[in-house]
Amino acid sequence: MRQLLEELYWQNLRASAKGMGASSYALLAGMVVLLIVVVVMATLGWQSAAGTEVPPVGYAAMAAGILFSLAVGVGLMALVFYSSRAGYDEPAKLVVPERDPPSE
Repeated sequence: MRQLLEELYWQNLRASAKGMGASSYALLAGMVVLLIVVVVMATLGWQSAAGTEVPPVGYAAMAAGILFSLAVGVGLMALVFYSSRAGYDEPAKLVVPERDPPSE
């Protein structure tokens, strides 16, 4: 059964790769280049910062930034779930007002 699932996965992967155009491959190549640049820059930055001390205020600022980012992420996800369950994500519908019959 597992082999069958793996075969289906690879067939879907190959089928989706066949549907990619030249612009998709160019975008993918650009993203890979950006990833390589970021990894190189991070490695150089990490090596150049060897032996430096971080003051306690730096750790406090880092913790505050992490907590703030988590709060924003949790809040936004809560809003996504709320709007989905409350029906705010439904497609818009045209509401035509009913006209009163002309009075005589």
